[in-house]
Amino acid sequence: MNNHRAPALLAFTAAAALLLTGCGASADSGGSKAADGTAGHNEALPAPSAPRGGEQGDAKDDAKGDEQGDDGRSDRLSTFALDVDTASYGYARRTLAEGRRPAPATVRPEEFVNSFRQDYERPDGNGFSVTVDGARTGDDDWSLVRVGLATRTAAQAGERPPAALTFVIDVSGSMGEPGRLDLAKSSLGTMADRLRDDDSVALVTFSGEAETVLPMTRLGEHRGRVHDAVDGLEPTDSTNLGAGVETGYATAVEGLRKGATNRVVLISDALANTGDTDADAILERIDTARREHGVTLFGVGVGSDYGDALMERLADKGDGHTVYVSDETDARKVFCEDLPRNVDLTARDAKAQVAFDPDTVAEFRLIGYDDRRVADDDFRDDGVDGGEVGPGHTVTALYAVRVKHGADGPLATATVRWLDPKTRTPHENAGRLETGALHDDLADASARFRVTATAAYFADALRRPTTPLPDAPDLTELEETARTLAKKTEDADVTALADAIADADHLDL
Repeated sequence: MNNHRAPALLAFTAAAALLLTGCGASADSGGSKAADGTAGHNEALPAPSAPRGGEQGDAKDDAKGDEQGDDGRSDRLSTFALDVDTASYGYARRTLAEGRRPAPATVRPEEFVNSFRQDYERPDGNGFSVTVDGARTGDDDWSLVRVGLATRTAAQAGERPPAALTFVIDVSGSMGEPGRLDLAKSSLGTMADRLRDDDSVALVTFSGEAETVLPMTRLGEHRGRVHDAVDGLEPTDSTNLGAGVETGYATAVEGLRKGATNRVVLISDALANTGDTDADAILERIDTARREHGVTLFGVGVGSDYGDALMERLADKGDGHTVYVSDETDARKVFCEDLPRNVDLTARDAKAQVAFDPDTVAEFRLIGYDDRRVADDDFRDDGVDGGEVGPGHTVTALYAVRVKHGADGPLATATVRWLDPKTRTPHENAGRLETGALHDDLADASARFRVTATAAYFADALRRPTTPLPDAPDLTELEETARTLAKKTEDADVTALADAIADADHLDL
């Protein structure tokens, strides 16, 4: 385990003391209607048509995996599993702040985009609202089209179901240095004092081997047992992440609570060097726990050296998602905002399908979601894995779309399909966009749309694809835009985006 990760571990365990109780009010991503009044909120529209000629909308373009419409008639569908990961953006910020360029393979544009608050209308119950809007760029007939999905506002802490949380914590040798594991133990003890009486906690540690140091324990009158288990933690040697995950899931299943949200929280730099180091092999060993018992995974990545690919694969295929923590600010956001949203679930196996009208659209490509593409024919196959999404979340997909010159009329219909988390009953909702609703220029779009575009342009600059986004500004211009938007939105996260762009510009990327 890398020594740099310990401060993050200590920070988020301390912040976790406020989890589910002190973080209280909804961790909403902005619950108002879109400021620009765009049509497309919760409209009951026809579902997308079947693919023409059996063609699938997840066709790849070179290494980017971008979808292409070639003749204005074929391949009009784009289908993907929903994803609320943000780890790629957090890790890129950390890497740039340290004066290094992130490897292009670790840059996932959807995770940059999904790291920011949005202005989508929210539904009253489980499921999603659908918002579709867009703006023309200065590059020929190209536009940026945003598909926005939002779940209901997160409940107050007292209104949520009880939680059964299995913390799987890396305790490899580097944690033995002063000011690391000793402070982590103190923070975990504080967390045990602040969780609700009807919550349950289990604790699994792993290094060369994994060990359940505390089985699932209802807090109530048993907080002393939690303190004893935490006090007994000691550092050992290497990092057998596979054993940690397998033991964590076994512990979660053994302590499974009906009516509670059962979740494994994996805290690691994901630099596995002992035992199973392949994500698929690890996932196969926990398959029953995932599928039959519905235990979901929340991965918290730490460390300046970080196994991004392994953690992302585990989360994507393990019915969960990942975040990255680099400092105390990140830690508070993770445990006071992100994790509470995922204590409960509002949708399972959620997928989106966007149908572009061949009479108005010449070509399109989805930006990102390369590892989340789904065959168009599988959109309504509920046996095909989708994404798990909790309350308070938004999911955004950005498309580059070339509109036929002078075309007027329907442009795109976006449909989201999900399963009720308890009954597994399928539901759908849809929204649409007309060419006449496109803003004439990006500068005319809402501030939140422009933040989305700025984050996507930044990711594009870092990964340097063969085909860049239309009308892409250079990093200096992009930073200026981000600074302006930070003032307009009064959003510290947008200020941090501007700082990250400035760090990249200084590296002359």
